[in-house]
Amino acid sequence: MTPLVPPATSPFELSGPLAAKADPALIADDEQHFAAVARSLEEAVAELSGRLAAELRSPGGAGREAMDRDTRIHQLTGRLRALRRFGLDLCLGRIVHADGSEPVYIGRLGLTDASGRRLLVDWRSPAAEPFFGATHADPMGLVSRRRYRWTGGRIGDYWDEVFTPDGLEGHAALDDQSAFIAGLGGARSARMRDVLGTIQADQDAVIRAGSRGALVVDGGPGTGKTVVALHRSAYLLYSDPRLGHRRGGVLFVGPHQPYLNYVADVLPGLGEEGVQICTLRDLVAEGAGAVPETDPEVARLKSSADLVRAIERAVRFYEEPPTDELIVPTDWGDIRLTADDWAEAFAAPGPGAPHNEARALVRAELFTILLDKLGNEDVPPERFRAALRHDRKLNEALNRAWPLLEAGDLVEDLWSVPAYLRLCAPWLGPDDVQRLLRTDARAWTVSDLPLLDAARQRLGDPKSAARSMRREAAVAAERERTTAVINSVVASDDDGEGAVTMLLGQDLQDRLVDGSVPSGAVRDRLAGPFAHIVVDEAQELTDAEWQMLLLRCPSRSFTIVGDRAQARHGFTESWEERLRRIGLNRIEVAALTINYRTPAEVMAEAEQVIRAALPDANVPVSVRSGEVPVGHGSVAQRDTVIGDWLAAHTEGTACVIGDPSFRETPRVRSLTPELAKGLEFDLVVLVDPDAFGDGIEGAVDRYVAMTRATRQLTVLTRD
Repeated sequence: MTPLVPPATSPFELSGPLAAKADPALIADDEQHFAAVARSLEEAVAELSGRLAAELRSPGGAGREAMDRDTRIHQLTGRLRALRRFGLDLCLGRIVHADGSEPVYIGRLGLTDASGRRLLVDWRSPAAEPFFGATHADPMGLVSRRRYRWTGGRIGDYWDEVFTPDGLEGHAALDDQSAFIAGLGGARSARMRDVLGTIQADQDAVIRAGSRGALVVDGGPGTGKTVVALHRSAYLLYSDPRLGHRRGGVLFVGPHQPYLNYVADVLPGLGEEGVQICTLRDLVAEGAGAVPETDPEVARLKSSADLVRAIERAVRFYEEPPTDELIVPTDWGDIRLTADDWAEAFAAPGPGAPHNEARALVRAELFTILLDKLGNEDVPPERFRAALRHDRKLNEALNRAWPLLEAGDLVEDLWSVPAYLRLCAPWLGPDDVQRLLRTDARAWTVSDLPLLDAARQRLGDPKSAARSMRREAAVAAERERTTAVINSVVASDDDGEGAVTMLLGQDLQDRLVDGSVPSGAVRDRLAGPFAHIVVDEAQELTDAEWQMLLLRCPSRSFTIVGDRAQARHGFTESWEERLRRIGLNRIEVAALTINYRTPAEVMAEAEQVIRAALPDANVPVSVRSGEVPVGHGSVAQRDTVIGDWLAAHTEGTACVIGDPSFRETPRVRSLTPELAKGLEFDLVVLVDPDAFGDGIEGAVDRYVAMTRATRQLTVLTRD
């Protein structure tokens, strides 16, 4: 938590070359405003704490009442945590409009004082848009803009921009060490730095774009794609009521676990803790133990969306109604169940219903058909159904015709039973079928995950039928108990008329029983559906992996972030061609072309590497120079390079890429190029890049590794 600054204390801490910026004529208005913000923050924290305590003391209730209470507690807790986390540095900066109105101060969250005066405008609101979007070409009605650079709860620098000649009055001149430029080269840490205050106009335009259809954010290294993706998630939840948590919310998909660790603080820092964040592996229970596919041809076959769609055929194989008749004996007479009766019952769930959950519907329809065929209105329906639940032959026939299935068993059969695989995927040739078969069919690979996911989504929970039967029996028992109580109450009524007899009504009895027995089901938080999905490093997804996400987003509302030049296995299509092929049709592409992260010296060498393999690669233009030129040396110098850097820099992080023998330290990571994707480090030591191989994959790995550096790159080769 950033401590609240007492109103009597200035939040500005400007010294040395920046002392001139501490002139009261430049900062007095800000100091007065921050004093009001500090008082309002203290009042807001006290008021929210009181409301939260009251909610926690209130009765939990049931049903919708309990859900509403939980929602209020979640909202109060989230806002209270955000206010306590930041304090005064909730404020990002201010804008002054040409109409002469008071300055508007922009915050991470909105803040109003007790009198209703708006002290901070939420950065996502339309009123804050000029703070991020104004340029000299389009000032959006601004005279000036000020950005603050906060360090330890104090403003260590600020940067003024003016958009009209009159705007210079009362503002510091732009200098070479502005908050923005200094921030670009600041030391990195194990977590992504807060960059909300330095978002640029090109990035902001993408963040605020609408959510309908698929928006592709295409940009090379250092253009802020990840920043845009994260801030867009928070913006959409704030601005688009269709995406609220009760409407499905937002899923954010990153490339790997080190990436998720790196960005973990960003969304909470923006006041959003409800976004689900995961990797593709996390969507499937088997993902944690899955290994890479060693055979490239097998990986290619499994990357096809057609093979994922074969899961539908695999499931329908187990949904064929019996063709033999069955005699069902009951206490009221024998009933003949024909092939047509079976077919009618099997059609009851409708197409696409989860297989395991649908079995309860099939069984219920069978019971209805049998009761209708009995044709005896005096038979109590509940007693009839209770008797059928224990009929051994009927249950055995249903189990054979519509068995409960596990996703792993279904996919295992595909890789171990050639006839079954040919039946489900008839387009596969004999060689392809043999190539996909394997001795240990449950030795899951990453390429198996889309099929396991499709199977689990299509099958549903195999335990649902058992839960349904238990619930059905419990409801029946509760109904009998309720009926007995009602009959006793009615019998004790002297008149036998009036309000008490209303208890005999079937509708009222149903209401008394319905919903009283919990189902016991636990919802998978990543199963969806989601209202919007954000995918970072999307250029790496196969067609099969895209199906995992499409299953979870019926609205087809996506933010797709990536760089075709960083696709390890090549990306010869356009974004539009790729996305239309996997099932999206409303597609817009926004390009980011300015590299804010990578020094120009590093980017010059990295550009040569990627253009040698991909001449048309979208290589962004760097806006700043580095502290040192790119270093070169031998692999034997690895420890010396790292040791010298650590001795010279007490802050920041480094990464050794390409040398698994290096043992990590708290400030120096050791990663492969693939796991370094999406991350950034002050120093990158690239070891033996020639060993990454030839072709697209090797060039992309070298390009990705080199562009992780924000200050210094050293390339070490073997003698």
